[in-house]
Amino acid sequence: MRDLQKERLAMVEEQLRKRDIVDHRVLKAMAKIPRQSFVPADYQSFAYEDRPLPIGEGQTISQPYMVAIMTQSLEMKGDERILEVGTGSGYQTAILAELCRLVFTVERIPALIQKARVTLQELGYRNILFLDGDGTKGWPKKAPFDGIIVTAGAPEIPETLLSQLAEGGRLVIPVGPRYTQTLYKVTRKGDHFKKEEITGCVFVPLLGDYGWKE
Repeated sequence: MRDLQKERLAMVEEQLRKRDIVDHRVLKAMAKIPRQSFVPADYQSFAYEDRPLPIGEGQTISQPYMVAIMTQSLEMKGDERILEVGTGSGYQTAILAELCRLVFTVERIPALIQKARVTLQELGYRNILFLDGDGTKGWPKKAPFDGIIVTAGAPEIPETLLSQLAEGGRLVIPVGPRYTQTLYKVTRKGDHFKKEEITGCVFVPLLGDYGWKE
């Protein structure tokens, strides 16, 4: 029988620590959370490989490194309110829930958010609020947010999300054409937004009123 815990720790050491993941809280969270719980049974043996995996509904769970670098870029200390656009499998949601006070997660595909909710509740998370809807609109009633993370590729940065960032808040988002994007971190200072390039990436398209059209 495979030792998935051993594989998880090896993933942290080889794929994350040996690259540019230096936030010890992020490393600790990813060493703790069972990624195999968030993928279909047929793919659980691949859970700790350095690649995305299908989760159904035409969506994927991001490769561990991409989850780590996006999470690290939020620079969380522990008391933040974070908006996640695209619940997907719920794996990124779990990482966030380990590291901040409250996670507000939005998903447009009902089957995915229902499954993620069950998985996250079974793992004991109680600091997550779920919304079934268009994530490109954010969650205005719960704004502002100390951080926003978008787990799908946008054609441009939605103004709706920028407007929901708190002062000093950070938005992490892939932006670019449908099949290749650049990951950016945007930091709010008053009415100004500082945009920093992180790395190249490939995500499924961000669909919605302020994203790609279906």
